[in-house]
Amino acid sequence: MFTVLNQTLLCLCFPVSHSQITRLYSRFHSLDKGENGALSREDFQRIPELAINPLGDRIINAFFPEGEDQVNFRGFMRTLAHFRPVEDNEKNKDPTSGEPLNSRANKLLFAFRLYDLDRDDKISRDELLQVLRMMVGVNISDEQLGSIADRTIQEADTNGDMSISFSEFTKVLEKVDVEQKMSIRFLH
Repeated sequence: MFTVLNQTLLCLCFPVSHSQITRLYSRFHSLDKGENGALSREDFQRIPELAINPLGDRIINAFFPEGEDQVNFRGFMRTLAHFRPVEDNEKNKDPTSGEPLNSRANKLLFAFRLYDLDRDDKISRDELLQVLRMMVGVNISDEQLGSIADRTIQEADTNGDMSISFSEFTKVLEKVDVEQKMSIRFLH
């Protein structure tokens, strides 16, 4: 049951008003086809924008902690908080790290994890190829994709291990306006 107490607790953790939480909860509830207070991957796959997004499965996976097959409303809110515009970040702190969930560092970490398919804290050539294939489909040949992956790793890999670490990923994107590109005004 979604109570006033639940709303108040969520307002303390995420910088949104009661009315915004109510709207998000309404959307969450409409997606909850199993009517069990949690969303499954299949519930997310019914969202048209995710269904047509080439990285839709990777984005959906980001909502689920490792080993979990459902996400509750609090987890749903936590993942969405990464996409809040940066001007809201002072109130949007991650209680475990003190860093705002929508900070540049957390947005970059979220993006990095979309590429780090095996969760070993580095992006290998094979992982980069898999994500590139998801993004471009059959529009580019395997040879062209391989060339793009090789060039990307060559430019980003500063320690010579033929993979991209989070610090290397961050360095490559230092001039990119990640705060703007990874922000969605979903409550306005």
